[in-house]
Amino acid sequence: MKKACLVVSDYLVGNKIFDSSIHRDNFVDRFVQLKKAFFENGYELSTQDINSIKDSEIVVYASNMPKILPLPEHIRKSYLILSESAFICPDNYDVSKHAYFNKIFTWSDEFVDGIKYIKLNYAHAFPTSIEKDLSRKKGLCVLIAGNKKPKATLDPALLSLDLYSEREIAIRWFEQNHLQDFHLYGVGWDKYRFTGPKLVRAMNRIPMLPQLTQRILGRSYPSYKGTVEHKKPVMEQYKFSICYENAKDIPGYITEKIFDSFFAGCVPVYWGANNVTDFIPRNTFIDKRNFSSYEDLFIYLKNMSDDEYLSYLQNIENYLNSEQSLPFRSEGFVKTVIQTLFLGRE
Repeated sequence: MKKACLVVSDYLVGNKIFDSSIHRDNFVDRFVQLKKAFFENGYELSTQDINSIKDSEIVVYASNMPKILPLPEHIRKSYLILSESAFICPDNYDVSKHAYFNKIFTWSDEFVDGIKYIKLNYAHAFPTSIEKDLSRKKGLCVLIAGNKKPKATLDPALLSLDLYSEREIAIRWFEQNHLQDFHLYGVGWDKYRFTGPKLVRAMNRIPMLPQLTQRILGRSYPSYKGTVEHKKPVMEQYKFSICYENAKDIPGYITEKIFDSFFAGCVPVYWGANNVTDFIPRNTFIDKRNFSSYEDLFIYLKNMSDDEYLSYLQNIENYLNSEQSLPFRSEGFVKTVIQTLFLGRE
């Protein structure tokens, strides 16, 4: 059998990217299915420590731009999957580096042309049904995300797209006005996050210093309930989730965040891709852009009737089972990659 190599981050080598049992929320399902599809086409797909780049006929770089370019000269078939946006990884969209790859897979509608740049979304294992029992809803609104900040070195044009800060605005508004109706979960909210030059950021790794600094500065979050092992059982207990991408107004930039809410039967309050309704029906989520203030948003959420809420959940379930959702399912991800590599779309 021929060899193919999937180049991944160090923590995913040893074929860990193909093992759903060791990752939360089944987030590697698309790669598990991709390995099976490669096998059906006569290739053993493994990570770079098992099938070396040198010995592989096909090399697929997963997630982001490789750090070392140019690629080894012997690679005849090289492909790149771009997952992160320029807001997180500016290097991903340095066009001068794209010439090293036969094809580039990306969600970015600004790049996709169907020739060199192939549309490929974040993809997931979809359920066929979602929880719609309102008696399980113990809270009104939840936000699950890590406490992160944009890079200090980010270009000002990209920095203007920041939604990290908007998440914090939402958190503080709920804490100050309706704390009983809002809970926060995620990594790092109990710690002060040092930002800026590398030497300053290194202080985040000093034991207990971030926690102590948080307390000294009085920056604690009274809505914070800790970290979660799995998002779904937590989100199932809430009617709504604050669901913001890391950056706004990037066409096609639709990540796992809105789908985490869908799968849990939790209606998302979404802000992110400016063309989201080209791909996801507007009756499945609440568009934060439609509200001029958090007070207006809260009033809408708090006063929503059970019938209206259940209609959102039914619309979500209908969408998850529709052909429209295929590009975001693992099957759609695999179909796109296999067609590009093996079925004449070269």
